[in-house]
Amino acid sequence: MSFSETLIVKTQGQALHEFTSELEQLVSKSRKTIGICHIFVRHTSCSLLIQENADPSAKRDLEQWLNRLVPENDPLYTHIYEGADDMPAHIKAALTATTLSIPIVDGRLALGTWQGTYLWEHRHGSHNRQLVIHISD
Repeated sequence: MSFSETLIVKTQGQALHEFTSELEQLVSKSRKTIGICHIFVRHTSCSLLIQENADPSAKRDLEQWLNRLVPENDPLYTHIYEGADDMPAHIKAALTATTLSIPIVDGRLALGTWQGTYLWEHRHGSHNRQLVIHISD
């Protein structure tokens, strides 16, 4: 039997927002001891990432690197009606991931020691981002 639930991640601007503990709670709630946890973000201007959760400088470096790669106010952008951060946010989401799949082993996410799950907000404003969590055998 499968388990599905929507998780809301509240963001406060561009940053990596960790949701590992909330995801672990859902895995526990599902009572699955072995299976797969699929995560899908229902938005086009943010993305998902598994990344180091020990040293905050890794997150800052990733954010700075992606902002340099995809700058705001590029004169090539025509999708500009929602602000200078909108088109770059769509490009960043296209370059990263909108889904993740993590094995469940012994009732726990099979993440490495220093790994965490993150919603990567690419917009400046605050948002309530919806993640569809589906856990199956």
